[in-house]
Amino acid sequence: MTKLFSPIDFKGIKLKNRITMSSMCMYSCVEQDGKITPFHETHYISRAAGQVGLILTEAAAVQPEGRISHEDLGIWHDNHIEGLKRLNERIHSYGSATGIQLAHAGRKARLDSAIYAPSPLAFNESSKTPTEMTIEDIEEAIEAFKNGAKRAKEADFDIIEIHAAHGYLINQFLSPLTNQREDEYGGGPENRYRFLSQIIDSIKSIWNGPLFVRISTDEYNEQGNTLKNILYFSKQMKQQGIDLIDCSSGGVVPASISPYPGYQIKRCETIKREASVATGAVGLITSGIQAEEIVQNDRADLVFVARALLRNPYWAKTAADELGHSLEPIKQYERGWN
Repeated sequence: MTKLFSPIDFKGIKLKNRITMSSMCMYSCVEQDGKITPFHETHYISRAAGQVGLILTEAAAVQPEGRISHEDLGIWHDNHIEGLKRLNERIHSYGSATGIQLAHAGRKARLDSAIYAPSPLAFNESSKTPTEMTIEDIEEAIEAFKNGAKRAKEADFDIIEIHAAHGYLINQFLSPLTNQREDEYGGGPENRYRFLSQIIDSIKSIWNGPLFVRISTDEYNEQGNTLKNILYFSKQMKQQGIDLIDCSSGGVVPASISPYPGYQIKRCETIKREASVATGAVGLITSGIQAEEIVQNDRADLVFVARALLRNPYWAKTAADELGHSLEPIKQYERGWN
């Protein structure tokens, strides 16, 4: 058996392989109510039928003002639970585990209403200037993440991922490029980490399952977080009991990035080694051979596949064929699988 198709366990949640469908916004809540639609069901369930080990839904906003767009998925209200629970039941029926990404866009929200951030700094010239969050706003956001986790539990998700990357709210607190506060949430790395730390603690107070965090491991700006800072955050997360760090990059401020296959893996590998924590590799991972190399060389524990799974819901089958691995199909597809 190839390592890519070997099982892995997180707190009793067994993934049948190391392939994870990475969170990708679909902007498909057409009623702008944050609820699951028939599109979402088709989109996620088809990847489960294609034998992906872990399906992560797109970013689900923990507050309505925390959506990236009006069409984003939501987890800020109890009326979101029913649709998500139905989705989980169907994904689970194909043997895939499910995860939800809890998120808040902060200053990158593209909404008609007011937006919030740690400091009143717009993302770019065409963006709104956000309102600086008060301590009360911060406490409400932390509570919203906790309530989102509580709803995720009621909806039968196996794993929760906290979105602390790509320049969204938590990342805005972590980065010196976006956090110019002079209170206990601003200043040095210890203070900038406080918001994420409190969110982790609040979620863990009601959630005993696996907890992942997605971070931006490189901000592509000399004034941003250094690798030393990133390793500090990673070690703190490890101490708080985070089960895996999903290693992405960028999005904090506008930057020129020249991506290439596996361009984020070096820091993923460094975090895994230096912080002694499981990691997920993401970023232009397109082939089975590439994915197998990542896990075989212990550079990451999971491979997060994004665009390749948009192009091909049965990417796991394609990867298995590439590696000479016999991947068992669902019963309905047996006749066409080999």
